[in-house]
Amino acid sequence: MYMDDYKRWVDVELEDAALTKELEEIAGNEEEIKERFAVALKFGTAGLRGVLGAGSNRMNIYVVRQATQGLANWVKTQGGNQLVAISYDSRINSDVFAKESAKVLAANGVKVRIYDALMPVPALSFATRYYKANAGIMITASHNPAKYNGYKAYGPDGCQMTDEAANVVYAEIQKTDILTGAKLMSFEEGMKAGLIEYVGEDCKEALYDAIKARSVRPGICRTAGLKLVYSPLNGSGLVPVMRVLSDIGIDDVTIVPEQKYPDGNFPTCPYPNPEIFEALRLGLELAEKEGADLMLATDPDADRVGIAMKCPDGTYELVSGNEVGVLLLDYICASRIENGTMPEHAVAVKSIVSTPLADAIAAHYGVEMRNVLTGFKWIGDQIAQLEAAGEVDRFIFGFEESYGYLAGPYVRDKDAIIGSMIICEMAAYYRSIGSSIKQRLEELYAEYGRYLNKVDSFEFPGLSGMDKMTGIMDGLRQNPPTEFAGDKVVKAVDYKNAAETGLPAANILIYTLESGATVIVRPSGTEPKIKTYFTTLGKDLAEAQAQKDKLAEALKPILS
Repeated sequence: MYMDDYKRWVDVELEDAALTKELEEIAGNEEEIKERFAVALKFGTAGLRGVLGAGSNRMNIYVVRQATQGLANWVKTQGGNQLVAISYDSRINSDVFAKESAKVLAANGVKVRIYDALMPVPALSFATRYYKANAGIMITASHNPAKYNGYKAYGPDGCQMTDEAANVVYAEIQKTDILTGAKLMSFEEGMKAGLIEYVGEDCKEALYDAIKARSVRPGICRTAGLKLVYSPLNGSGLVPVMRVLSDIGIDDVTIVPEQKYPDGNFPTCPYPNPEIFEALRLGLELAEKEGADLMLATDPDADRVGIAMKCPDGTYELVSGNEVGVLLLDYICASRIENGTMPEHAVAVKSIVSTPLADAIAAHYGVEMRNVLTGFKWIGDQIAQLEAAGEVDRFIFGFEESYGYLAGPYVRDKDAIIGSMIICEMAAYYRSIGSSIKQRLEELYAEYGRYLNKVDSFEFPGLSGMDKMTGIMDGLRQNPPTEFAGDKVVKAVDYKNAAETGLPAANILIYTLESGATVIVRPSGTEPKIKTYFTTLGKDLAEAQAQKDKLAEALKPILS
């Protein structure tokens, strides 16, 4: 079957010469052909993601057209504006895939609002809501290596698409012939017909205004003299992040020169992820040279932001996503209470794999903390529920341990632009009172206990990877562990059992241990990985780390 598909692609005159060349190069190599054609990239709530190249199991213009035809078929059943918003980041072919999507939508009579230059995830979520679009498309593979690209689909609320809608779109995709099934119109023709328009300046300015309106201590950055080093990691953050930082009064910003401009090859960081030290190395070196108070880095689609803080001895320390999450929660709560801007019955939201220290901090300030499944759409869903009840202003903050933050309901996905703004504001405030981010973090640990949160990943590449991952998760369910490294399991929760958790079913296992530690096991939704999350609590970092190391060692044979 896959050989037939391969032959069909070879026999057709493809528009992309690079794909033709690739198909010629793999002639006679059955393994390589199988890798590209045995399966198709599956469309889910996160859309599509895969390696760039030829075939149904790769990201290319034909897969993008097929997906967009499926989306167009769904949009045409939705009534409303019959409009889709599109944005894209700096990845290889992101601009090409964005335009191909627009061409297919226009040919189906669906209107398009597309950004005239790369813009990040939050800008796409905002435009989808601003134009009351039926859907949004973001061309990105987030923080994956350079050889990947992807296609994120959004619903009318600016949140990643629901399971129900994604299933309908996927069914439509499967009915669409990958090479010939998508309708197509030239981009110029679409613009001439008024079906394709660029996103207006009014929409761009409204996003910046919405972000700045969520400032917790307006004006603090103008007088604090904050010195900053910033890296957009060759992605889409440069323009929006610098614009907002400039508007709030931060003008001493040194940008990492090698990572300043968009470049989908990510030449200085093979894995452009602010969670990874290697991606931040150049920024850290520059921060030390400049004596910066803070170093920030946003990922290619600028929905995540990582930081390094200056310590009293002049060295720099990377801050985990969980730590930034609790610092921001604490700062927002304390500041809003002090300023009299805290709403009644305030709500914060975090993913179930994020640190329980946030629950303790929320309780301290009288804030309701809601715990949801991993994936920022579930945080967006909580905002939507508040909005439906006419109580959207109760939402003050949402975060995930994987460096995703949101401090307002103007978009429904994580936003590194507002994350960067409030992190800088927080740093400026602590500086203005003779403190620092580092000092405040130590104070939180002194008050609540030394929490340690660590994530380990196990990769399962290739076609058999998914089967291996399924086998491991099945094994854990069929033979539930009773202890890890001698620490007894006192509670095990299987999130596939929605009745037990009160949340939608999900492939996640959480073990609470006698020591108070937790171990979480979940397959990634976007990559061939199983992730293990450890939370330990010790009298100091060394004790918490030693406990984590013991637990991680005990899990290795289970996940190998």
